[in-house]
Amino acid sequence: MCRTYRNLLSLWLLTLSLLVCSNNVWAQKKKTKAKPKPAASAPASELAKLREEYVSKTKDYKASLEKLLVYHDADVKKAEEKLTTAQKLFADGLIAKSQLDEDQREVDAAKEKAAETRRQMTSADDQIAAILVEEDADQQLAKNLNLAKQRLVRTASFIRFTGGPGWNLSEAWKVQRFFSDTFHKELPVAVFGQGAIHDRWRLDHRNSMDISLHPDSAEGQALLSFLERSGIPYLAFRVAIPGTATGPHIHIGRPSHRY
Repeated sequence: MCRTYRNLLSLWLLTLSLLVCSNNVWAQKKKTKAKPKPAASAPASELAKLREEYVSKTKDYKASLEKLLVYHDADVKKAEEKLTTAQKLFADGLIAKSQLDEDQREVDAAKEKAAETRRQMTSADDQIAAILVEEDADQQLAKNLNLAKQRLVRTASFIRFTGGPGWNLSEAWKVQRFFSDTFHKELPVAVFGQGAIHDRWRLDHRNSMDISLHPDSAEGQALLSFLERSGIPYLAFRVAIPGTATGPHIHIGRPSHRY
């Protein structure tokens, strides 16, 4: 949580570009006449531009995987046909068991390559969906910061509990004692007060602390229940939200406003 999301996103863009080029070595590109694209409005910010580029690169990466999968599936078919022949020869006593085992290993290896490519394709879909969720959550978060009348705000990406008045970071000991008494270990505090990541994102985090727990985990759920019973405000993030949260965690305290 101490590395900026922008740096991570930029690194992913570079990695995706390299992966697309690598995968396309396996599949020949079809030359098609490019259709003129309608003029698009300029991205509202550097972050919006990074998101757009990330989604585009991820789609290119998935397309290269789809081409690669055709070759892997063909390898699986060939290996299975070879194994079928080997099984017949072995039954007739014409080949050794070691040869049959080797052919079986080739089938398993070919299937694993195809399965791994499918997993990467699914991951690409998940990454695109996550970016879209993050963008929507970022917009909702900006709106919900002003919804003081709503004590509990839930979205697909985060939960916000406004809590009662008077929260101060000096009360952190209450949270730490609850967690240690309940789970017999220290509260996993990632950032206490203002951190370097908050300085870079220009977020006032002086009266808050970040806890390295997924809000949907058993420990996370217990902590959220305690905070609500105690009237302690929090923001629980299920996913990363560019410029706001580097990943799943529980922010204890009022939302960190930008300065």
